[in-house]
Amino acid sequence: MTLSLSPPSSVPFLSPHKHPLPFRLKTHAVALQTSLDPPVSLTSSNSKKTGVIVIGAGLAGLAAAKRLHSENIPFLLLEASDDVGGRVRTDLVDGFLLDRGFQIFITAYPEAQRLLNYEALNLRKFYSGALVYFDGKFYTVADPIRHFSDSIKSLSNPIGSVLDKLLIGLTRIQVLGKSDEEILSGRESNEVPTLEFLKQSGFSDSIIDRFFRPFFGGIFFDKELQTTSKLFNFIFKCLALGDNTLPATGISAIPKQLADNLPSDSIFLNSKVVSINFNGLGSPEVFLENGDTVKSELGVILAVEQPEVRKILAGKVAVEPVEAKPARSTVCLYFSADPDKIPVKDPVLFLNGSGRGIVNNMFFATNVAETYGPPNKALASVSLIGLFEDVSDDDLTGRVVQELSGWFKESMVKSWKHLRTYRIRYAQPDQSPPTNLMKNPRLGPGLYMCGDHQTSATFDGALVSGRKAVEALLRDMALSKV
Repeated sequence: MTLSLSPPSSVPFLSPHKHPLPFRLKTHAVALQTSLDPPVSLTSSNSKKTGVIVIGAGLAGLAAAKRLHSENIPFLLLEASDDVGGRVRTDLVDGFLLDRGFQIFITAYPEAQRLLNYEALNLRKFYSGALVYFDGKFYTVADPIRHFSDSIKSLSNPIGSVLDKLLIGLTRIQVLGKSDEEILSGRESNEVPTLEFLKQSGFSDSIIDRFFRPFFGGIFFDKELQTTSKLFNFIFKCLALGDNTLPATGISAIPKQLADNLPSDSIFLNSKVVSINFNGLGSPEVFLENGDTVKSELGVILAVEQPEVRKILAGKVAVEPVEAKPARSTVCLYFSADPDKIPVKDPVLFLNGSGRGIVNNMFFATNVAETYGPPNKALASVSLIGLFEDVSDDDLTGRVVQELSGWFKESMVKSWKHLRTYRIRYAQPDQSPPTNLMKNPRLGPGLYMCGDHQTSATFDGALVSGRKAVEALLRDMALSKV
């Protein structure tokens, strides 16, 4: 990969109605837009009964619904927004596919392998490594198994020592020798922050600051690398076994595929749940913002973000406090460009290893999947860690363009057109130690919870948590028959 470098330098979304009406969802595997039936009330009397109510149609809620459907258990899936996916959404803007934030799908996720049809997702691969910006130049860090010659050439570069690169191979062997349960339960080793784990493992400050901090900091949205070593080891194992990819039709293809396999009349969009009433008999009643009510005969599964859980339960059930660990946040900016105004054609991730600036990582999405943009156009995705609440969108765009002008040719970057800025307050739960990544999904009689805050903060963790919530419900159903 060759780059021409300049000298180194020292979201409007659909507005909800005042009283959102529920819609039944019909999706198509490759459709970019969702087609909706005309608005309907849950019943003519604004009240309905069903077996299980799943609140939230993100990955966790969809996984729970899929498991319920496989068990022939009647359910309704209630989603507050205008489409399925939760945080895993894609917008179509000026012919470009804009994922809501930096999101990469790792093919080795074990639960995803069981639930998803990878061929239908038409997954496009990233280069297995990265280009690290340091001291005014770019240096390659490559997976030695997939890109052996590149990794040999990179042994002497300043992104860590030769020993550091050998330690990466040793860490790979160590994580591959453990089961996922051993890694996530933490039984095999003491849980520490990722930064401390890397130092204990013998990695130098140079490779930590120039590679691990921007690479895993971009995955965790945690530049300080305080995220648990359990999650680091799980992600490291998945990276060793699989590829970093994007679905050809955007990251939202993943939740849409799950939704396509559910009964079309089971998913209700624009159906915001505001509270749950508990009668003590294991049959909670759900109240919607538009006045509708739904009563469950078997239970309710909460599949919403952790802060929303507290709002819906309103102190009726004890849940883990979230104030002590504020959520991880990120900003993602998108730019369009002419194909001759980007520095590479390779599907590679760029990392900021300089220790300066606000950009953490960036890539050209159309190099990974040309379907992310219209013909003869390129799409750049730039990620920052944190919300930058004191900086306006215009000022933030200007700072990003100025910074990237020091990475690439200034005339090149300043020709890019800004498309959209996403500020994502709740990008991930904070999973710094101490953590319990195998929480009990049962909150009380007839009430269960799932989401990546219950397991690992990954796509896979969300899917696992949905399955485990239904398994807990099934155990309670079996006990009730005894």
